[in-house]
Amino acid sequence: MSAGELSSFSKMSVFGPVVKIHPVVLASICDSYERRNEGASRVIGTLLGTIDKHSIEVTNCFSVPHNESEDEVAVDMEFAKNMYELHKRVSPTEVIIGWYATGFDITEHSVLIHEYYSREASNPIHLTVDSALQSGKMNIRAYVSAQMGVPGKTVGVMFTPLSVKYVYYDTERIGVDLLQRTRVTPSRTKGLTSDLSQVAGSAARVQDMLTTVLAYIEDVLSGKVTADNSVGRFLMDLVNKVPTISAEDFENMLNSNINDLLMVTYLSNLTQAQIALNEKLVLL
Repeated sequence: MSAGELSSFSKMSVFGPVVKIHPVVLASICDSYERRNEGASRVIGTLLGTIDKHSIEVTNCFSVPHNESEDEVAVDMEFAKNMYELHKRVSPTEVIIGWYATGFDITEHSVLIHEYYSREASNPIHLTVDSALQSGKMNIRAYVSAQMGVPGKTVGVMFTPLSVKYVYYDTERIGVDLLQRTRVTPSRTKGLTSDLSQVAGSAARVQDMLTTVLAYIEDVLSGKVTADNSVGRFLMDLVNKVPTISAEDFENMLNSNINDLLMVTYLSNLTQAQIALNEKLVLL
């Protein structure tokens, strides 16, 4: 299961598995925080994903109702179990890997909630998302718990931070890019681009990258830049991956794909028009 990876890491890095978080998880957590009950200071939920020897990949989550005060905390465990059973029918490969909470600090109630998730998963992670932006940005941190204390005496719990990495699938990248474009618009809204516009944008980016590569090669040949063997190996691997095909065959294949794309676009617009017309007729 391949996914693109962003180069940013959490500064709180220690030895242990790397926690890889997908954008849909952060969006779901922020949405549950915005929809929280009146008077609630934070929201919590279950984290779902996969685990291997070196990393924990968080691919999904759902919020869990809870109430907490200074003296006690109550979590709807039955709701959490039912939601997980329903989720397994859709994504059987995703398992419970921990839980999340909005906020910056780990409280005494967090220890009690973590004990419950310790019965649902082996060595679960605890993810904190600073949705209130206390430090001016959304700090995201991941922890695992470890027991500490003197044998035979009262044993406490210590939360150890883990490295956090942000990853995405190609489909998630489309949504992330769209959100990035809304930052530069005064209304904070941006419509979806058409399929042909996305193809044109991708072709333009590829052309820019090819221009950069050609400029580097010309500088090396002219002696302006010292040749880097590692860059040469990467370029050779890239050239070897390009299939051998004539210009005429490539043009025919491209035109065929474009025709298929246009046909799908036409059918989708036709379907949308028929649905809108049917709604009008029903209202009449």
